[in-house]
Amino acid sequence: MKFNKQIIFSLLFLVTVMFGGFLSNPYSTQAEASLNLNAESAILVDFETGKILYAKNPDATIPPASMTKMMTEYIVLEKINNGELSWDTTTQISDYAYSISANEAFSGVGLKQDQDYTVKELYEAMAINSDNATTVALAELIAGSEGEFVKLMNEKAEEMGLTEYKFVNSTGLDNADLDGNHPEGTEADDLNLLSARSTALLAYHLVHDFPEVLETSSIPEMTFAGQTIRNWNWMLPHDATFLEQFYYEGIDGLKTGYTESGGNSFTGTAIRNGNRLISVVMRTDSKEERFEETAKLLDYGFNNFQNEELFPSGYQLEDQTSLPVTKGKEDSVNISLGESITIPIKTDEADLYTVKYHFDKEKLNEDGELTAPIGKGEVVGKAELIYNGDNDYGFITDNNKGTVPIVTDAAVEKSNWFMLMLGAIGDFFANIFTAAVDWIAGLFS
Repeated sequence: MKFNKQIIFSLLFLVTVMFGGFLSNPYSTQAEASLNLNAESAILVDFETGKILYAKNPDATIPPASMTKMMTEYIVLEKINNGELSWDTTTQISDYAYSISANEAFSGVGLKQDQDYTVKELYEAMAINSDNATTVALAELIAGSEGEFVKLMNEKAEEMGLTEYKFVNSTGLDNADLDGNHPEGTEADDLNLLSARSTALLAYHLVHDFPEVLETSSIPEMTFAGQTIRNWNWMLPHDATFLEQFYYEGIDGLKTGYTESGGNSFTGTAIRNGNRLISVVMRTDSKEERFEETAKLLDYGFNNFQNEELFPSGYQLEDQTSLPVTKGKEDSVNISLGESITIPIKTDEADLYTVKYHFDKEKLNEDGELTAPIGKGEVVGKAELIYNGDNDYGFITDNNKGTVPIVTDAAVEKSNWFMLMLGAIGDFFANIFTAAVDWIAGLFS
């Protein structure tokens, strides 16, 4: 009988623990589990902080198709911002770009040769209609050839800190589809490759460095060379009735993609109540599904996370409020967070976050002391945000991993030479006394 009671007690205890776990944050936990995204790879990022809110196979490399054009857009906007290019600069269409435009298998706006097109016209056709020929024309204008432009793309990817990438052309088409016209320096069977993480980081840099990109990416349709061109982003407010089901409030970008090798993909961004999210879904089963899965991701982010100041500026760890000081008029100095830590978190999860100090070893001597003089607000290390719950996806950028500086709260002047000398003499005799005591103790041990 005693054995049965123990079994019953253990089962009740187990059920209680499990039930309590579900109660800790049932909505957000169930919401994440119920996403069940039908995409091979996906990621969701808070734009303001770079915090990754959700990820599914984020480092798998997949052909990004026309999402490749985000890198072309970035380089165009950078050249314009640097004064190396103007929106009014004109160019004509090369034989290669014309052959791309004339190919009905590719997105095309029907470019003509022996006609001047402005950079603005070409850019809008690329960003809105995902036109391939205008993309090639821009690449050739900027770098002289698409092959040289591809070099710029890969150099910029490395500079941005993309971790999984390979750019082999400016458009996102498979090189195998270019009938031997693949860019110099690439192979005929090469593919552009990106992971969801790298795609989101590219989108992050694009929107962060050139927010004007959204002015173009949010245009549902416009006129180009006397014809109407339409945005492939069905989540924008299109007039077509069959597209109404895909409309998403707050969406204003960013880039669709499709190739047979890469499937259907979409990098989206939306803003609600001042909060912007960036989403990426890669290799969904259909054009429709890439928008449906994006809506799931964005809903999850907007419905389950809110920005909260977890640790204010001036916050001090209870067991580490100060650091010892040597050669100063004070023996110690108070330290605290130099900046607040504010990130999007799930409801009722604030208690799952702590901070951990990492002191700058170059600022401390071998005894762990700061050496005077010390200025007020001097950075002595970094405080790292620690999440003690499940599924911590980290941050999209290397320069923001939930760390803020640890600073001194006051200045400490260097002690004068006389006091330093007295201290040195005191230390000298103290060491002699300690050594003598140890010697005498050793005689009787």
